[in-house]
Amino acid sequence: MTQPNSPPSTPLLDKVNLPRDLKAIDDKDLTQLAGELRAEMIDAVSRTGGHLGAGLGVVELTIAIHKVFDTPHDRLIFDVGHQCYPHKILTGRRDRIRTLRQENGLSGFTRRAESEYDPFGAAHSSTSISAGLGMAVASELQGVKRNVISVIGDGAMSAGMAYEALNNAGALDARLIVILNDNDMSIAPPTGAMSAYLARLASGRTYMGFRELGKKLTAYLGKSIDRAITRAVEHARGYVTGGTLFEELGFYHIGPIDGHSFEHLLPVLRNVRDNAHGPVLIHVVTQKGKGYAPAEAAADKYHGVNTFDVITGAQAKAKPNAPSYTAVFAETLVQEANEDERIVAVTAAMPNGTGLDKFALAHPTRIFDVGIAEQHAVTFAAGLATEGLKPFAALYSTFLQRGYDQVVHDVAIQGLPVRFPIDRAGFVGADGPTHAGSFDTTYLAALPGFVVMAAADEAELKHMVRTAAAYDEGPISFRYPRGEGVGIDMPVRGEILEIGRGRIVKEGTKVALLSFGTRLADCLLAAEDLDASGLSTTVADARFAKPLDHDLIRRLAREHEVLITIEEGSVGGFGSHVLQFLALEGLMDSGLKVRPMVLPDIWMEQSKQDAMYAQAGLDRAGIVSTVFRALGQKRVGRDAAG
Repeated sequence: MTQPNSPPSTPLLDKVNLPRDLKAIDDKDLTQLAGELRAEMIDAVSRTGGHLGAGLGVVELTIAIHKVFDTPHDRLIFDVGHQCYPHKILTGRRDRIRTLRQENGLSGFTRRAESEYDPFGAAHSSTSISAGLGMAVASELQGVKRNVISVIGDGAMSAGMAYEALNNAGALDARLIVILNDNDMSIAPPTGAMSAYLARLASGRTYMGFRELGKKLTAYLGKSIDRAITRAVEHARGYVTGGTLFEELGFYHIGPIDGHSFEHLLPVLRNVRDNAHGPVLIHVVTQKGKGYAPAEAAADKYHGVNTFDVITGAQAKAKPNAPSYTAVFAETLVQEANEDERIVAVTAAMPNGTGLDKFALAHPTRIFDVGIAEQHAVTFAAGLATEGLKPFAALYSTFLQRGYDQVVHDVAIQGLPVRFPIDRAGFVGADGPTHAGSFDTTYLAALPGFVVMAAADEAELKHMVRTAAAYDEGPISFRYPRGEGVGIDMPVRGEILEIGRGRIVKEGTKVALLSFGTRLADCLLAAEDLDASGLSTTVADARFAKPLDHDLIRRLAREHEVLITIEEGSVGGFGSHVLQFLALEGLMDSGLKVRPMVLPDIWMEQSKQDAMYAQAGLDRAGIVSTVFRALGQKRVGRDAAG
């Protein structure tokens, strides 16, 4: 794919190194600046890949906020962070913008350690209002006058946490500005002059001053009268501007306004800056992918992109020699659902990412997208299970964490047969530590009665989908990574695995490698090196972290000098359970050398997945080195390092 030879021409953007430089640019020139900022962002993301559509949709909004407010003294928080690339370009990071999501490069999300203009790191949804409220209250307690602006998308408003924060903010009457970036609702963009006029009027000194005067007067007369009169004022204003739920929660609501019009944005933001006292919500309407035709035409496909050709919009695609794990899961679930009408699927705003868009095509009445609401997704699935259905709650590992309390109380304690397909288990490359699936084995295997599986390859994943479908005794999970499989032959239909039973893949006599998950392929490669060095090696696939295959572990412990467990997860997971069993059984008393290999106890920075495995020591070379260290030997034989 051809890339442009040079970045676009950006004479006005070249004058902006930090937000303060925007103050010198005339309002009438901001439209040109927005065009240049879009071109710069498109060019950068075409080279690095990343999140495109969301950032293109907030170019004008980002410029307007930084021009009107005094960042970083005033705090600007972007929810999730998918839309933060224009913000990064305007806040001193333009010279590094073509390192986005690369090793040692800029993060794809906001990050406190990266810039003082990122007051809060975010890569999960619906946190911005809570964080902003904390900052606003802290500023008031410390006597610091500042504006706190939380920018949250309408999709993120499907999460309960956002409403918890709104409810609390309204009660505290804190100086917090929430900008609801509506880029997906069915509200038509308000382009008329009357809409802009009403928004300016509602945000002006007269309306806000009257509201504050009314609050002070009625507060003197008593809280009950205060609430009654304040609500009456808000309802009266609602006849002119449109009353909303947000006003009932204690926010002063303005909008909707056109989020791509500086004529609409700047007066409203300036009025709010100068006149607002309590919590304010500004409703702006924007378009994902704005200004780039391919992204406007297919917002879902241009939310997150690989490198692409700027002219055509064609994205680069790797040529895998095997199907992706996500595709195997989705196709297998469809296959099993064809055989069992009780199977239903639940996703939390990720039908494409989890592959359940394919399930929706085959069984449109049996899939439920609950929005960005993992807590609800888990308990909703629990409710489905109580009535005899077979729910598969498909979530990324990092997102399942958000529903852990519900996994414990609503599923595990009640022993409900909810199935948890866990996508993106392990390293996720460019998305970095916020999206890595590091902890699911640890936090699920700690729960009594929970079956915890990990697929070693795409064929094993197919077996595990069918096994989960057939298992009705309680909750069951199976994890699988991002990316493609290993290219193994696939069965026509998966087998039902015996619960708690692993398998021997290769027989040896001295060293045992016990793998949980997709590190099995590297274990087999490491075994080749160990065999060549004279260390006869057994390789086993545990399949289950819970229940453990006690017979398999006993055999490996008794028949080998060294036992290595390997998993792509944190300490406290599979290896810890094996060590617990070995210790209680007295299987280490005879001198067995046991070494658990897990993810290092650090936040692993973004890089290519292979590089991350090497850094973590979970690749072929790392496994071999661990064996020799356990034996107290230097490596000998083929590929010896000396």
